[in-house]
Amino acid sequence: MKHLAALLILFVGMPARGAEARASDPAVRLPPAPNAETNWPSYRGTRGGGLAEGFSTPERWNITNGENIRWKTPLPGLGLSSPCIWGNRLYVTTAVAAGDQSLKIGLYGDIGAAADAGEQQWRVLCLDKESGKLIWDRTASSGRPKIKRHTKSSHANATVATDGRHVVAHFGSEGLYCYDAGGALLWKKNFGVLDSGYFAVPSAQWGYGSSPVIHEGKLILQCDVQTNSFVAAYDLRDGRELWRTARAEVPTWCTPTVAEWNGRTQIICNGYHVHAGYDFGSGRELWRLGGGGDIPVPTPVIGQGLAYLCSAHGRLSPLYAVRLSAEGDITLRENALTNAHIAWSVPRGGSYLQTPVLVGDELYLCNDLGLLSCYNARTGERHYQERLSTGGNSFTASPIAADGKIYCTAENGRVYVAALGQRFELLAKNELAEICLATPAISAGTIYFRTQGHLIAITEKPAAAR
Repeated sequence: MKHLAALLILFVGMPARGAEARASDPAVRLPPAPNAETNWPSYRGTRGGGLAEGFSTPERWNITNGENIRWKTPLPGLGLSSPCIWGNRLYVTTAVAAGDQSLKIGLYGDIGAAADAGEQQWRVLCLDKESGKLIWDRTASSGRPKIKRHTKSSHANATVATDGRHVVAHFGSEGLYCYDAGGALLWKKNFGVLDSGYFAVPSAQWGYGSSPVIHEGKLILQCDVQTNSFVAAYDLRDGRELWRTARAEVPTWCTPTVAEWNGRTQIICNGYHVHAGYDFGSGRELWRLGGGGDIPVPTPVIGQGLAYLCSAHGRLSPLYAVRLSAEGDITLRENALTNAHIAWSVPRGGSYLQTPVLVGDELYLCNDLGLLSCYNARTGERHYQERLSTGGNSFTASPIAADGKIYCTAENGRVYVAALGQRFELLAKNELAEICLATPAISAGTIYFRTQGHLIAITEKPAAAR
């Protein structure tokens, strides 16, 4: 199956580029907007949106001569989780082994596992956001992995979640761990083996990828695995299970999203058999939608009173815009594109691995081939679809947006920067000089890239500091 190996990885308005509010002189840094948020509390930031507003971010940088490079810190082991940030602290996970921890990038269909089943350490690291210096390093677990990883995966795929007081790391079959901001272990849970391998070939083990989410003192987990899939809520203070709802679902690698609309708070989960919304307080299923790509990865994105869900594998690659008021079974009838609960849909337009970015009235997707698409988020009309790379580069990381720009990272470490808006404009190509499959984070105008061996902080430096 085409590009099957890649699925392992995790993984509102803004002024247009060139608006009067944005200075063109790179030495000028605009003051933050009054509502600018500097925290990036979980996978793809607040509500998984991948959007950071209120600060100027760099268009260009140079790893070799240090242009706009704030710091570069080596990381031990191998992990494909993203950084998450609260205040002055940055958190990231990794799995450290004595032997080979290589990655095989590119577009290929080998479903086999990597040959590194030896002793590992699953670790949580806390760094100073400003300097990149290590604050603390905790070993959550050690031993031989209970599940193998794919050659384009790691044993630390899930991004941590934090509310500033709690730091929660999920290592799948190796357990769930909650620390305080100082690195003290508060509680832990073991769910046994969580096998997220290919449902059609259960012996093909690929590793776990769904990241935890924190909302109003509750921890939300989506665990779609070979048997007994579920979504559940836990008390963040002590790990006590508050509710658990079974999902009739095959393995997915989707992180859930919290949506608040019209007095209703729901947990929205992407899926194959079961895209669904669940009541935040009780776990009761509110709506469900069947069909789509059969091994989904993207996280739902919320805005315009809609939840945007996409997937792309097998025969189908749909993009859905589901109304947040949806109730019951909202599955589309054959050949239908809309109904009372689905505002619009595109039968072939979804991304396989990458979560979209919603900025104002535009929804952006970048797929594993490097095709960047822009849709009208209200109607589904496609404004453009352009290829970022002509060199056969593959993409795994999800795009992020800030300061009138969208950042799309290829697996070879080349970052494509395009202007936001209804017309395609490629602004720059920048190199990280290392393999990069993790989605970056943004805080206060600094972009944090997690490469195969480093964390790199990139910011727009004043001219005098260059």
